Amino acid sequence: MNFCSECGHPTQHQVPADDNRPRHVCTHCHTIHYENPKIICGCLVTYQDKVLLCKRAIEPRSGLWTLPAGFMENGETTGEGALRETWEEAFARPKLGELYALTSIPYISQVYLIYRAELETPEFASGPESLDVQLFAADEIPWEQLAFQTVTKTLQHWVEDQKSGHYPLHSIELEERIQARV
Repeated sequence: MNFCSECGHPTQHQVPADDNRPRHVCTHCHTIHYENPKIICGCLVTYQDKVLLCKRAIEPRSGLWTLPAGFMENGETTGEGALRETWEEAFARPKLGELYALTSIPYISQVYLIYRAELETPEFASGPESLDVQLFAADEIPWEQLAFQTVTKTLQHWVEDQKSGHYPLHSIELEERIQARV
């Protein structure tokens, strides 16, 4: 950030008084501009014993498979954001369930919230951000073609949880990049 969004004057990157980390501080009005993690919300959508995956039509990781998810918008709950992203990417309207995976990725300042969701009927189609949308059984998941480590970890938990029929909340922390995949 080079200029203050309050008054337009230049900012300096410094540690404000009574703080413990550098922030962008306006040199004129002294407004402190905080940068906070981005929230990504989405759904692990199932129909019977299969999971819905979307093949990305956009970067990053275009052409690879992911769960329908994206950045939360102002003015919506995390559940509303998860359902909106599912509609935008898969033209699917599942019934929203409980929060299933919470993934912290501090090195890129993101937090993923993935809800379980269930389709009553297998109605879905590719949205503008998806090349394809398909249902996969656990043994059909294209593991080597998954777009993000967050998706891989969440699906690994889902495959294991399917065996017991118990789906607890999973708290995942990704500390480092693995094969340039988040």
